[in-house]
Amino acid sequence: MACVLLFGRLLPFSHRLRGTSICLLSLFLSYLFYCALFPDGAIMQTSGDPTPSCQRADGAKRRLQKSLSCLLPSDARLSTVEASRLKADQKPHFAHHTAGNGTPSPPMSNLKFGNKKLPNAIIVGVKKGGTRAVLEFIRIHPDVRAAGTETHFFDRNYDRGLEWYRGLMPRTLESQITMEKTPSYFVTKETPHRISTMSQDTKLIVVVRDPVTRAISDYTQTLSKTPDLPSFQDLAFRNQSLGVVDMSWNAIRIGLYALHLENWLHYFPLAQIHFVSGERLITDPAGEMARVQDFLGLKRIVTDKHFYFNRTKGFPCLKKPESSGSPRCLGKSKGRTHVQIDRDAIEQLRDFYRPYNVKFYEMVGHDFKWE
Repeated sequence: MACVLLFGRLLPFSHRLRGTSICLLSLFLSYLFYCALFPDGAIMQTSGDPTPSCQRADGAKRRLQKSLSCLLPSDARLSTVEASRLKADQKPHFAHHTAGNGTPSPPMSNLKFGNKKLPNAIIVGVKKGGTRAVLEFIRIHPDVRAAGTETHFFDRNYDRGLEWYRGLMPRTLESQITMEKTPSYFVTKETPHRISTMSQDTKLIVVVRDPVTRAISDYTQTLSKTPDLPSFQDLAFRNQSLGVVDMSWNAIRIGLYALHLENWLHYFPLAQIHFVSGERLITDPAGEMARVQDFLGLKRIVTDKHFYFNRTKGFPCLKKPESSGSPRCLGKSKGRTHVQIDRDAIEQLRDFYRPYNVKFYEMVGHDFKWE
């Protein structure tokens, strides 16, 4: 109505204007009054777009937008903050998702796939047996996710609770297996009961190695951190001349596999414990990992194509992925040269371990040939 009245006032001068000019002037005045009356675009605003229609001009209309926006009442203009917010709200559709009930979902960049679950399988031992190698090798499998560091939950941090333990696990999909490794579990008396309390279905992996070689490797690692350590013989024997071994020394005690296994069998059936040969893990990594995959119920994806033997380290390494410039080998602490031990001391330790080894072979139904 306002447009009609104003046009009526201009009618006496209309004889000076051409017909086309009159039409354009009429459209301009109509557009101007519309924007003034409806500053928020309440009528012609498209769904989901909060920008006032009088400010949505593109192409040739941008020139018109610039002149019209400054004519709007001050309370109808967008502040800088409001304009920025509107601009953010108008990002492409894939940045936000809407659930079926109309509730916006988090942006894609913030989505975290999978859930943190308590482990389905744990590498429980043994120290210097090859546990890190088994973990790194099995992590190649797409259906396995593992905690990167030793959690020591069941031996040192049990009072923190299962939710704390769960928080250390990686996110996994429903079809994936969650794993962790802490080699000291196998020789910790309370651990079998604690793991069975968490879940009696947990699968357990124990990497074992000739207990004499394992003890020397253990000593070599400790010596690299403590150079003033007593000699291996002084620690391993109460009386070497009589062949009396010091079973209280941790490096010796860990190798008494039969004694430790007896404790585990009070809580888990033997079928739920898989033993990996540390020696065969070096000579035939693909074969040992095939058996690990079978035990975990996984398809055999980790095969001989993933390994090559590093002669410098005397240990198998993972072949480099196509996207990597170098192969993946274990750290410097793996495959280090052992301290030279007196041959007589080694033979005395073999005599000491022999009955324990035989009993262990009988318990697990496999001869590891450590003689």
